[in-house]
Amino acid sequence: MSDLSRPRSRGTFLRGSLALAVASLLVACANPGAAHHPLERTASQALGLATTPASTAELPTAQWWKALGDVQLDALMGEALAQHPSLAVARARAAQAAALADARRAANGPQAGFGADVSRQRYTANGLYPPPIAGNVYNSENLQATLSWTPDFFGLHHAELEAALGQARAAQADAAAAANTLATQLARSWVALARILADQQVAQQALEQRQSIKRLTSDRVTAGLDSQVELTQADAAVPEAAAQVEALAEQATLARRQIAVLAGKAPDALPALAPQLGALALPAVPAVLGADLLGRRPDVVAARWRIEAATQGVSAARSEFYPNINLSAFIGLNALGLDSLFQASSRQIGVAPALRLPIFDGGRLRAQLGGRQAELDAAIGQYNATVLDAVKQAGDALASVQSIARQQALQQQAQAGSEKAWRYAKERYGAGLGNYLVVLGTESQVLAQRRQAVALEARALDVRVALMNALGGGWSDDTAALQTAAR
Repeated sequence: MSDLSRPRSRGTFLRGSLALAVASLLVACANPGAAHHPLERTASQALGLATTPASTAELPTAQWWKALGDVQLDALMGEALAQHPSLAVARARAAQAAALADARRAANGPQAGFGADVSRQRYTANGLYPPPIAGNVYNSENLQATLSWTPDFFGLHHAELEAALGQARAAQADAAAAANTLATQLARSWVALARILADQQVAQQALEQRQSIKRLTSDRVTAGLDSQVELTQADAAVPEAAAQVEALAEQATLARRQIAVLAGKAPDALPALAPQLGALALPAVPAVLGADLLGRRPDVVAARWRIEAATQGVSAARSEFYPNINLSAFIGLNALGLDSLFQASSRQIGVAPALRLPIFDGGRLRAQLGGRQAELDAAIGQYNATVLDAVKQAGDALASVQSIARQQALQQQAQAGSEKAWRYAKERYGAGLGNYLVVLGTESQVLAQRRQAVALEARALDVRVALMNALGGGWSDDTAALQTAAR
C-alpha cells in the first residue's frame, strides 16, 4: 500500500485539527480597525543643534553649583537635596511607579495559593441533602492548593510590563528633574540675595551722599549763596534715598526666608545670611549647543520614556483582540467531619483551562485601542513640546551669557569714565578751583554706574545658573538600568 493510501496517525490528525482550530480562532477575532500612524518626533537636526557635542570641561558636573565657589551655598544645597519635602514627594512617586512595575511582573508569572477553611453547620431536613446529613450538625473542612498561569502567546503581558517600566523610568527621571529645579532655585536665590546686599552698599553710599548735599546746601543758604528751593530739593532727596535702603532691607529679609525654605529649614532660620556677590565665580559655559543636550535633560528623558510606555500600551490594547488562554489546577481535601478529612477518599483534584475569544464586543476593544493610540500621540506631542522648550531655554541662556559679557565690557568703560571725572572734580576742589557740589554731582554718576555694575554682575551669574539648569544640571541618564523596585 502506498503512503497516499495509508491512514493518518492520530497524532497527525490532532495536530492538524489544532492548527485548523487556532487559525479559525484568529480569523474569528474582533477586527482592530485601520492601522494607526503616530505623530512624528522632532529630530535634533530640525532644532539647529550641533552634531558635535560640547567638551566635558564646558558641561556642568553633578554638583555644578560648586563652580560658584561658595562653601556655605554647597552646605545648604546638600541639606536641600536631602530633606526638601518636594523631593521626598517626587522620590515617593518614583518608588510607587517602580512598585507597580514589580506588581505587573509578578502578576505575569504562575500564581500559586493555598487555602484552608472550616465551618460548622446544621443542614435543613427539608433541603437537598438526604439523611443522615439532613437535620443534623456537621463540621465541613476544606484544604486546597491552587495553581494558575496565563501563557503570553500574543505579547499582552510583555507589553503591559514594558509600559509599567516605562512609567517607572519616567518617574525616576521626573525625580531627577525636580532635584535639578530645586538646586537651580536655590542657586538663583543665593545670587539674588548677594545682589540685594551689594545694592544695599551702593544705596547706603547714595544716602550718605544725599545727606552731604543737604548739609552743604544748608550752609550755602545760610551764606546767601542758594535759595530755599535748592534746600527743599536737597531735603526731599534724603528720605527718598533712605526709602531705597529700607526697601532693599525688606528684599534681603524675604530672600533669606526663601533660601531657608528651599533648604528645607524654617523661614527664619538664616537671619544673618550674607553671600558676597564679588566672591562668586562664573561657571564655564559651552560655546554651542550639541544634540547630546536632549539626552542630558531629565525632563526630555522622562517624556521619551512616556512615549515608550504609551507605545507598549498600544501593543497591549492590540493584543486584547487575540485569544486569552488561562490554565489552572487545584488539589486538596474536602470532607464533612474532621475524622474523615485526611482519608484518601476525601481528596479532590481538577484542572480548569479557559479560553476567552473576543468576536463581537460592540466596539469596546476598538475604542480602547483608539484611546491608547491617542495617548501615544499625546505623549509624542508632549515630547516635542518639551524638546522645543529645552532647546529654547538653553539657547536663550547662552545668548544672554554672551550678550551680558559684551554689556559688561561697555559698562566698565562707562564706569571708568565716571570714576575719572569724579577724581578730577575732587582734585579741582582740593586746588580751590571748584565747589564741593560739583564733586557730589559727579559722584552721583559714579554711584549710578556702580549700581549698573552690580546688576550686570548678578545677571551674569544668574544666567549661567539658568544655563546649568537648561543643560540638565550635570545629570547622567541611568533610567534604562531600572528593572523593578525589588531589583
